[in-house]
Amino acid sequence: MRKILVVEDEPGMQMGLKDNLEFEGYQVHTADNGEEGLAMIVEQNYDLVVLDVMLPKMSGFELCRTIRKKGLELPVILLTAKNEEIDKVRGLELGADDYITKPFSLREFLARVKAVLRRNPSNTEQTQQITTIGKLDINFQQYQAFYKGLQVKMSHKEFSILEFLWENKNDLVTRNKLLEKIWGYHEFPSTRTVDNFIVKLRQKVENNPNNPKIIITVHGAGYMLVQLS
Repeated sequence: MRKILVVEDEPGMQMGLKDNLEFEGYQVHTADNGEEGLAMIVEQNYDLVVLDVMLPKMSGFELCRTIRKKGLELPVILLTAKNEEIDKVRGLELGADDYITKPFSLREFLARVKAVLRRNPSNTEQTQQITTIGKLDINFQQYQAFYKGLQVKMSHKEFSILEFLWENKNDLVTRNKLLEKIWGYHEFPSTRTVDNFIVKLRQKVENNPNNPKIIITVHGAGYMLVQLS
């Protein structure tokens, strides 16, 4: 799962970006000012940083400059309310990978995020780590799945569920645990949501989805991804 840091001091904007990125399947951390953002960047590995230019304690420009001075190559998207060409040029010269002017649509923002991440594969992705689960060869970091060399379409949620099952292979994973980890809810009105996604995954992973051998049901409890080797 790709990890993104959003550094934004306006609470509504911060929460809106976080919620929508998480809905798309990203792991999202947030910071309220430039200094806090820098400390988090130094301590943790992120696949992308989204920076508001007008930040307290350290501006987005300064933070972007500091990131590059430290030799960190993680991609940066700058957000600003300004629309002057000189500001865009300055941001890009400081090492930003993209620059979005407020106000912007969430669709545009998410498209820019995906584009930047495609251009900047993480170290793990560069090794092209492939996991084989049933009929599929999967690169979880790039959200790509292949069957006999042809790409198979899967949603972010499907990738996230399959990855969580893989991380816990040969162990029981309850429906409530999947809801908590994938949807972020400790309670959910119906576990039928999970069951519907499992049906979709079996159609892609199993040789015979009606007689599953890989993602099996533990009746009354949840699911288990069985990996014999």
